[in-house]
Amino acid sequence: MNNEMTAGPRRYYVQPMRVEDVPEVSRVERRCFTNPWPESAYRRELRNPANNYYIVLRWQRGDQVEGSGAPEPRGRLALLPLIRRSEPQVSDPIVGFAGMWILYDEAHITTIGVDPDHRGRGLGELLLVSLFDEAIRRSAEWVTLEVRVSNHTAQALYEKYGFTRQGLRKRYYSDNGEDAYIMWSPSLRDQASRQRYDELRERLFARFAAEGIVTGQHGDEHGHRYSGY
Repeated sequence: MNNEMTAGPRRYYVQPMRVEDVPEVSRVERRCFTNPWPESAYRRELRNPANNYYIVLRWQRGDQVEGSGAPEPRGRLALLPLIRRSEPQVSDPIVGFAGMWILYDEAHITTIGVDPDHRGRGLGELLLVSLFDEAIRRSAEWVTLEVRVSNHTAQALYEKYGFTRQGLRKRYYSDNGEDAYIMWSPSLRDQASRQRYDELRERLFARFAAEGIVTGQHGDEHGHRYSGY
């Protein structure tokens, strides 16, 4: 890991994916997966924002974070949506991405990936939380996904957020014929589940604060892929 990544505060922020982002997303994806999507798949997904939701995670280098001004929200303010709507700085590279389909009361996660150089900081969890927030905003009741049976890291994160195995898709992944577990979240309309989600979300941001990570709160065929966080 280079010194630039470890010096000073580190700011990461989530934004809606744009068509212009697709080449950079594809570059990161090739570092995450052995079977990356073609760029045309992302462009197709982005043409239907009513049912498809895709985001990118950008990294603002430490020397740019210093003196950035706006204080970070605390308490309940920290539970406001994470998505930063302003235009990204062209110098802020994309280091992660995620997406899902939303149909009626179900949100189906299709992909989550974090650049290997930025793993181990909870950023995959940040992307997952961002998807959960949007699913809740769109009144979805359930979040579903597929995950490789060998991907124990991903399964542990999903189980942390209450996902349970509900089935198995045989030979689901085309690169090696691996099976996939089908996992479902608890109901997002259940009060106890929502309270548990809020608690996990607050813990995540407490971790970021303790580690000096600023999160920029100011301002069927593919299957689900999780690259490890």
